[in-house]
Amino acid sequence: MSLRLAKIALLSSVALYYTLIVFNNLSDYGSNFQFVRHVLLMDTTFPDNRGMWRASHSTTWHSLFYLSIIAWEMLTMLLCWWGVFRMLRAVRENADLFRRAAAVAIVGLTSGLVMWLLAFLTIGGEWFLMWQSRTWNGQEAAFRMFAVLGLVLLVVVQPEPRDAV
Repeated sequence: MSLRLAKIALLSSVALYYTLIVFNNLSDYGSNFQFVRHVLLMDTTFPDNRGMWRASHSTTWHSLFYLSIIAWEMLTMLLCWWGVFRMLRAVRENADLFRRAAAVAIVGLTSGLVMWLLAFLTIGGEWFLMWQSRTWNGQEAAFRMFAVLGLVLLVVVQPEPRDAV
């Protein structure tokens, strides 16, 4: 039972974290939009670097990229909360039922992992050379979240003892 409760507690924490991310991005849209805009503009990367042709100066693309991040965060949040709900409902069931209930949590956590790896570390970090910026560099935060989600996912996928209830 303690492993199940640990899984639910960790997943609930991730779901709450994403709830706050979505709330902050919607209630203070402009702050994080500026982050996305500067990364895509590449205006604080190394001067005269040869990757500047990749910079996007389209405010439409900036908005679409940011809105897609918010939508992805919402999806991850909803999947994680749904996983929490399903796992809570199955907490006293047999191991197979609890494992099946955790499937949504696995999809939600994987969604978050892919977002941080793809949108922030790969596209922002490498394509738009965010790593070159002292001001608009979110790679440490992205890696931290990738690691946290990865660790929670590893706990959630731990096998259930057959007699667990």
